[in-house]
Amino acid sequence: MNCNKKDLLLYAVTDRSWLNGRTLYDQVEEALKGGATFIQLREKNLDTDSFLKEAAEIKELCARYHAPFVINDNVEIAKEINADGVHVGQEDMAAGNARAILGSDKIIGVSAHTVEEAVLAEKNGADYLGVGAAFQTGTKKDAGNISHETIKQICEAVNIPVIAIGGITHDNVMELAGSGICGIAVVSAIFAAEDITKATRELKELTLKMKYSTCISKDNASSRKGISC
Repeated sequence: MNCNKKDLLLYAVTDRSWLNGRTLYDQVEEALKGGATFIQLREKNLDTDSFLKEAAEIKELCARYHAPFVINDNVEIAKEINADGVHVGQEDMAAGNARAILGSDKIIGVSAHTVEEAVLAEKNGADYLGVGAAFQTGTKKDAGNISHETIKQICEAVNIPVIAIGGITHDNVMELAGSGICGIAVVSAIFAAEDITKATRELKELTLKMKYSTCISKDNASSRKGISC
């Protein structure tokens, strides 16, 4: 499955911290109805059988909405349910090893925090990069912020799509204009919302506005060739 830049516009990462009586399946469907373009299932404390059942159900849901579906970290689960791919961190399996297990047709995403990590991930076969934390975040306590200049440098150093992640909200997404990213990955900005569909729709509109602002500034600079917004 090819990793299309357009699919990475609004990348939703699940978190069951805010279920409040709802199922994760229902929350993901609400996000998809609101326009989420990519879903990552992130489970840290679920037993294997429950994880497999949930992953298989959400995979089918994403297929109905034509949204790519990847598993966070767990390459074995991704292989078992034939997910579209996997997303791995710097402390997890290397992109090349994940590719060897899942096959050439699967999406491999990698987290990166420096230009060096980004370049190495691309060299090892990553299809896209998740770069951050772009802002202070409470979702990953150990994730330190990186500057927006570093995000821009990473985008300029690689030829694969880059999305920003970490602390991104409706209030700060416009600050990422001009960085070179093709989209954003969010957790609480979608799944902690009371109305997930509405929050997703509004965030998608803001993300498109952010990207449009980037394209306008590039056009005004010199209409450089080869730039796809």
